[in-house]
Amino acid sequence: MIKQILLVFLGGGVGSVLRFLLSRNLNQISAIPLGTLLVNFCGSLIIGLVLGLGLKQEVLSANATLLLATGFCGGFTTFSAFSFENQALLKAGDYLNFGIYSAGSIVLGIAAVLLGLWLAKMA
Repeated sequence: MIKQILLVFLGGGVGSVLRFLLSRNLNQISAIPLGTLLVNFCGSLIIGLVLGLGLKQEVLSANATLLLATGFCGGFTTFSAFSFENQALLKAGDYLNFGIYSAGSIVLGIAAVLLGLWLAKMA
């Protein structure tokens, strides 16, 4: 059990730092939080790949899946930041970017998971 906790801890830490760096650098260049959008898309793609490969026997171990899916993707993806940024867009009355960002995040996130699962199936 301690090993699994450490794997989640390690993966979550790496994912959180990477999310911070991407969001800090990309969210400033547009009214839409592009860093968060990119993080959520990539995180969804990665979790689709990891879980898809995990379904194939002997492709990824249970520990690797735990490190990458629960740890890294859990720390990397940013639904709470997504929710906060959406309320900020609404508060500012920026309904167009709210709609683009919300719909884009949801559609791209689901599409990325499906793409990741498909890519894993092809591997």
